Amino acid sequence: MRLAYQFKLRLTKSQTTEIERWLDMLRHQYNYLLADRFAWYEQNRCAINSCPIVCHLPEPRDNPDYYSQKRTLPQLKKDRPWYKAIHANVLQDCVKRVDLAFKRFLKGDSNGRRSGRPRFKTKERFRSLTFSAFSKSPIDGNRLNLPKFGWVKMVYHRPIPSGFKIKTATVTRKADGYYVTLSIQDDTVPDVIAIEEVTNPIGIDMGLKSFLVKSDGSEVEIPQYYRKAQKRLKKIQKAVSRSKKGSKNRKKAVKRLGQAHKKVADTRKDFHFKTAKNLLSNHDLVAHEKLNIKGLAKTRMAKSVLDAGWGQFLSILSTKAVRVAWPTAINAGLITKAVNPRNTSQNCSNCGQKVPKKLKDRIHSCPHCGYTADRDVNAAKNILKLAVGHPVCSSAARS
Repeated sequence: MRLAYQFKLRLTKSQTTEIERWLDMLRHQYNYLLADRFAWYEQNRCAINSCPIVCHLPEPRDNPDYYSQKRTLPQLKKDRPWYKAIHANVLQDCVKRVDLAFKRFLKGDSNGRRSGRPRFKTKERFRSLTFSAFSKSPIDGNRLNLPKFGWVKMVYHRPIPSGFKIKTATVTRKADGYYVTLSIQDDTVPDVIAIEEVTNPIGIDMGLKSFLVKSDGSEVEIPQYYRKAQKRLKKIQKAVSRSKKGSKNRKKAVKRLGQAHKKVADTRKDFHFKTAKNLLSNHDLVAHEKLNIKGLAKTRMAKSVLDAGWGQFLSILSTKAVRVAWPTAINAGLITKAVNPRNTSQNCSNCGQKVPKKLKDRIHSCPHCGYTADRDVNAAKNILKLAVGHPVCSSAARS
C-alpha cells in the first residue's frame, strides 16, 4: 500500500540556490536526452509503408532507450564534472522521465491513449526532482535527510504512520516555495470489510447546487472557491497582461497570480479531505456514481464542474477508504463503490418505476406509489441500492 505525504520545506538561501542549480542541470540533461530520441526517430522513421528506390540510409544506430541512455551517465560525469554533485538516482529518474514521455508519445499508456509530442523544458516548466535512496532513519524531528544534498527543514505537521517506509521523495518548486512529497509504502494489506458485513452504508449524489446529497436526506453545501475568488484573480491577471514581457514587474505579477491560484486549489483540496474524513468516519460503505467528468468538463457546466473538483474528491475518498491515515481509523479497509448512473435520477427509489424528469425538475414525485422527495435524495437512494446489489427498478417496471 502506497500513500503520499506532502510537507513544505524551509530551505536556507544556500540550499535554495543549490536546488535551483540541480534543477537547471537536470533540465539541460532532460532536453539533451529528448533531442537524442527525436534525432533517432526522425532519421529512422518512414512516412509510407515502403522506401523509395533511391533513398538516404542513415548510419546504423541502436534505438536509444532507458537502459542505453542510463549507461551514458558515467561518461556525462567525466565530461561535465559538475554533474557529480547530483545523486545518481536523481539523474536516473531524469532518464526515466524522458523514457516515459517518449513512450506515451509513440505507444500511449496502458489504455492506448497517446500523449502529444514531448516538449523541451524551459526553466519554468522543469520544477521537480526525485530522490529514491534513503538511510534507515531519514527523518529526525522536523528535518529530512536528502541523499547527497543534506538535511533540510520541513513543516512536519503530521507524522509518518508506523510501519511505512519512505520509498521516494520528490522536491517540487511551487508558487509559494518548495515542497517535498514523500511516497511511503507498507507491504501489509488491510482487511477489507465484506459487503455482507456492512452495517452503516450511505449513497451520495454529486451535484452543483449542493456538493453532495446523502441518501439519508442530509447534504454538504458547495463552497465554490474559484467563483468567489474570480474578482481577485481578474485583478491580478489584469496586472500580468498590462506589464511588459520579460520585466521584473511581470515576474512579480505572475508569482502573485500563481500564489492566488494555489490558494484556491489548496482550500478546495482541504475541503475535499475533510468531507471524505466525515463520510468515512460515519459510514463503512460509500456508494457514488461513476461519472464521466472529462465529458462534463466540455459542456456549458465546465467551470462549475471543475470548481467543484469531483474527480479529486472521489480519488481522495477511494484512497482513504482502503487505508485511512487518520489516528482514529488506521487500517480501516472501508468500501467505496462506483455504480452506473443510468436512470438513477429517473427511477423511483421506493417502487422502481421510471418517472421521467427534466433537469429543471428538482422534486421527485412518483405517480405510481405517491413517494415524494428531493430529486438528489431519490438519486442517492438508488445509488445505494445499486451498490448493495439491489436493482434500481422493479420487475414490473422492467417488463
